[in-house]
Amino acid sequence: MECYKLEPTTVEYDPMCDKENPQKISFEDVSAAAYRIQSEIVKTPCVKSHMSATFGMKIYLKNDFLQHTGSFKERGARNALLLLSNENKARGVISASLGNHSQALSYHAQLLKIPTTVVMPNVAPIMKIEKCRSYGANVIVYGHDMKEAKHHAMSLGKERGLTYINGYDHPHIMAGQGTVGLEIMEQVRDVDAVLVPVGGGGLLAGVATAIKHLKPHVLIYGVETEKCPSMKQAMNSEEPVCVQIRSTLADGLAVPTVGYNAFATVKNMVDKLITVNEDWIARAILRLIEQEKYVVEGGGAVCVAAIMAGLVPELVGKKVVCILSGGNIDTTILGRCLERGLAAEQRLVKFKVTVSDRPGGIAELCKLISSAGVSIKDIIQERAWVHGDIFSVRVKVVCETRGPEHLEELRTLIASAYREWDFAGEYDAFTRRNSTESLDEVSH
Repeated sequence: MECYKLEPTTVEYDPMCDKENPQKISFEDVSAAAYRIQSEIVKTPCVKSHMSATFGMKIYLKNDFLQHTGSFKERGARNALLLLSNENKARGVISASLGNHSQALSYHAQLLKIPTTVVMPNVAPIMKIEKCRSYGANVIVYGHDMKEAKHHAMSLGKERGLTYINGYDHPHIMAGQGTVGLEIMEQVRDVDAVLVPVGGGGLLAGVATAIKHLKPHVLIYGVETEKCPSMKQAMNSEEPVCVQIRSTLADGLAVPTVGYNAFATVKNMVDKLITVNEDWIARAILRLIEQEKYVVEGGGAVCVAAIMAGLVPELVGKKVVCILSGGNIDTTILGRCLERGLAAEQRLVKFKVTVSDRPGGIAELCKLISSAGVSIKDIIQERAWVHGDIFSVRVKVVCETRGPEHLEELRTLIASAYREWDFAGEYDAFTRRNSTESLDEVSH
């Protein structure tokens, strides 16, 4: 991915997000934003999680995916719109986003009767594009990625006299996002730590500003996907730097360069930065659905993923809040996440086994699997690529188990009955042969 600097002489210069003169937000900015936006923002619940006993800590979930447009982005969007001058309100605003910021801006601009244009790259989900249109926004689909969309949005803004609102680094946006922290302080007494998803850094900056002012001893942890660790790299380099974006379940956090204002605000307030991998994000999405009955997007599940992955052992016995920042996940991606989560927990298993191709051979295999209480989801036969016995067939089975112990029971059963088998997923592929008389020999 090509990275480049934004110079004041280019069309992409944003005076509200200036690298040379970053603006820190204050507690007064956050508290003023809370008063300003309260009439149209949902004060989302912060409830104790069913997972608390499992992980040995008191886990509370701040459910900001329950905002009208499905994410915390509404807080900052409304605050920024309300602070526009009457002249700028009349002219209108413009922004670039893959989805959550665009929807939040479009919705609140409609409520405030402010003309809005959002530029979205052609990789943006059609559902989110149509949602923005339903809120009355002028939606322009342009470019292959966010870099091209943002360039076009800022060009149009300059050409048409529209105010460009950065979705994560504008000071008014950050102040609005910080109201999440104020609500947490009010809802959870004696909290020890707050885990915050990190993309461009706006939510982290706002929450850290609010909480550290009220209770400096409360730990603030930022959590980001390992596929785009832009805040971690910024901390290591002591300034925002561009990182390579790789495909991730947490697409809402895939910001290649953290905001200059956000970084300046949080660099001395964050106690720990954590990166989580994709498998744990998928498992967190699955766990939230099964145990909490919440449908949360990848970016909103990273904090729970960090706890599940055992990346915060120092918080055992503590009172911990995880911010569930958004719930706008496509149904197709949700299906993939659930399957990946099941596979990571060894509840969805794939294996191959060579059985007799004579009548009853595959039936015997299915009977054996059923005897272990394992459910078969899919079964595929391969004959052309089997070496050796012409009367053998290679069978690939995808099945559901209750977890690792149940999988081990199934593996032991298959190993005792067949000469050649291969369980994929947990270990290197291998072929196990033993002296036990196999069922396929019996069927001969």
